[in-house]
Amino acid sequence: MLVNMKQMLEKAKTEKYGVGFFNAVNLEMARAVIETAEEMKAPVIVGTAEVLLGATDLKDVAKYLIPMAKEASVPVCVHYDHGLTFERCMEALRLGFTSIMYDCSVLSYKDNLKKVKEMVDICHAMGVTVEGELGHVGDNAGSGKLENPSDYYTSPDLAYEFVRETKVDALAVAVGNAHGDYAFPPKLDFDRISEISQKTGIPLVLHGGSGLSDDDFKTAVKLGISKINIFTDIDKAGKAGIEKGLAEGAKTMMALIPYETEAMKNVVREKINLFGSENRA
Repeated sequence: MLVNMKQMLEKAKTEKYGVGFFNAVNLEMARAVIETAEEMKAPVIVGTAEVLLGATDLKDVAKYLIPMAKEASVPVCVHYDHGLTFERCMEALRLGFTSIMYDCSVLSYKDNLKKVKEMVDICHAMGVTVEGELGHVGDNAGSGKLENPSDYYTSPDLAYEFVRETKVDALAVAVGNAHGDYAFPPKLDFDRISEISQKTGIPLVLHGGSGLSDDDFKTAVKLGISKINIFTDIDKAGKAGIEKGLAEGAKTMMALIPYETEAMKNVVREKINLFGSENRA
């Protein structure tokens, strides 16, 4: 069933489990995520991000994700992640996405608050939830890499004010996490997660989930993280599945699809177990 994030994440926060968000830039990824969620009776969030639109355009993602979510036997939120432009967020709304992340975290605090509040007003009028980001989650490599990540950590006091003013439904926080592969084991600021959760009272979001340890996830969820973003792990698993298929003699794309899908399903299954969302649908 197609839902937005609000009730899904509020339940997760209250009952102290996490809900996985998995980017699905093709049909095989979408099948791997939704079929596994159905098998495990788990709520799930699936979608794409603005930086991934070079792989599959937004309208094409909507064509397969929205119907699949509607037909699913478990709650499925279709989320547009890291929306960087107002125009693309509006396109996602028109296409039927039920949740929007409007990422204005690279702007000044004042501009971030103003723009996200405007997005919340529009989306809430349409029954769509909004995720904001305060602080800035950088990348482990490339142009998004931060020299001193701790300079961009989320301030608990500003988080309280930001949530109060914008009315966002979920808040992505910068607490030592980063997008992509970690060169070294990350060190999350758990005290900061706990303080932000207590001050804001809303579900928190952990970006850059691929590469964290099992204990990191479990502790973060216990302290207030309700949504965890996963892409790198599932993306790499799909590639490994194809390589396995080739090594075992698969000679066509049709023969490779089961290898790709099963490898990704194994990751989704592992994360649902780890986050504690099995049998929570």
